Amino acid sequence: MEQNKNLNIKYNAYVEAKIPKTKMLPSLLKAFLVGGLICAIGQGFFDLYTYFFPYLSEAQVSSAMLITIVFLASLLTGIGIYDRIGAFGGAGSVIPITGFSNSIASPALEYKKEGIIFGMCVKMFSVAGPVIVNGVVASIIAGLIYWIF
Repeated sequence: MEQNKNLNIKYNAYVEAKIPKTKMLPSLLKAFLVGGLICAIGQGFFDLYTYFFPYLSEAQVSSAMLITIVFLASLLTGIGIYDRIGAFGGAGSVIPITGFSNSIASPALEYKKEGIIFGMCVKMFSVAGPVIVNGVVASIIAGLIYWIF
């Protein structure tokens, strides 16, 4: 037992020495800038749609804006640009809805060689599937709690 403890301590020291050190402040600033830029672009589309389609309700304009930025994120993933944005911005590119779009499009593109059904359609939700399931379950639980109380 003591030998395992010593091995664990040595292994943890080895791992700690090999982990690349990140500079927290530059990483945070990049994430803030990228996430803020994505949100500003979304707000720009919202304002543009409100200006050109004044007869739409706020919910309809919001839906159109979300569809647009999800489409753009998928397109940028398909042509390889969103990966570079993610490498630069880190969590700033993952947190907005564009990151979710990227998490669905990336596996679909990766497995397209295996065919449409067994490749793209099956693997598309390998990353995003658990997120969808957790969201649905959490919303059901929240709805039940709201309904009961």
